[in-house]
Amino acid sequence: MPEKLEIQVGDLLRQQGLKLVLAESCTGGLLGGRITDVPGSSEYFLGGVIAYAYEVKTSVLGVSWDTLNTKGAVSRETVLEMGRGVRKLLKADVAMSVSGIAGPGGGTPEKPVGTTWIGLVTSEGEWGYIFHFTGNRDVIRTAAVDAALNLLLEYLQGKND
Repeated sequence: MPEKLEIQVGDLLRQQGLKLVLAESCTGGLLGGRITDVPGSSEYFLGGVIAYAYEVKTSVLGVSWDTLNTKGAVSRETVLEMGRGVRKLLKADVAMSVSGIAGPGGGTPEKPVGTTWIGLVTSEGEWGYIFHFTGNRDVIRTAAVDAALNLLLEYLQGKND
């Protein structure tokens, strides 16, 4: 059985000497919880911000009101601004950010429940990924955490090539 994603990610962060930070919205700290489930994660994980409300996204992470009002909290633009903000705030190498609609309400025809954007912001570039998860709130939130860990793992493995 392969090692858990959070262990694989932690090993690569440690080997590469990189520091990770998170900006979470719909996952409400679940991603940080998975990262800190690993003993010794303080070597590579600095911390994160749970930015659920617009006010926290803007005042703490520096997401612009214009972005939130024109693109919405669940957008590529927002997760990239969240990632940039937390990376700068906590002075890290790598930032992951997550914003989505976990349900059961809150969905629209354009952005149904399960729509989730995940951002990855580093000194080398910025990437935004959209996912459409199905299931109840717990399933969607867990799927978002797994997707974020997978994206981070792929990025870190690419740095080892």
